[in-house]
Amino acid sequence: MDENLHSAVSAVTERFGATVSEFRGETTLLLPAQHIVAALRTLRDEFHYDMLPLETAVDYYPQTAPRFHVVYGVYSTRTSAYLFLRVPVAADPAEVDTVEGVYPSANWREREIWDLFGIHFRGHSDLRRIMMPPNWEGHPLRKDYPLGYEEVQHTFNYEEIQLQKPHGER
Repeated sequence: MDENLHSAVSAVTERFGATVSEFRGETTLLLPAQHIVAALRTLRDEFHYDMLPLETAVDYYPQTAPRFHVVYGVYSTRTSAYLFLRVPVAADPAEVDTVEGVYPSANWREREIWDLFGIHFRGHSDLRRIMMPPNWEGHPLRKDYPLGYEEVQHTFNYEEIQLQKPHGER
């Protein structure tokens, strides 16, 4: 771990109560949701993490506390170092503060997360669908979202599938 990354990790753990994990050379901080904006502002302003190339979510359904993690990946163009932050988000209400005031590129990423996972970003300037049609019901990347697919017909299930088709058996 380089010195700037080590200093950044130490500052975030001391100031915001984050816990650190390392896996295969990647450092991840698990941070309480209420501190995400301040932690990212600290990383940007004091430690030169000037890019947010990654923001996504993970659904742990049927677990509900927390049901989701919002994952942020920040990058320092000065030191060429990545740092990842994870924020636990409850099932109800599934919401966290927006970080678009710190990184404007978060605007579209948070719209995508809201559209596909249903996580609301408090204070977001334009939280509306970006991937799905405006009248779409639900959030398709949630693990409890109904799949609604048609089973593929094979030789072992031919008769069963044929009976389900609108024309019936032939």
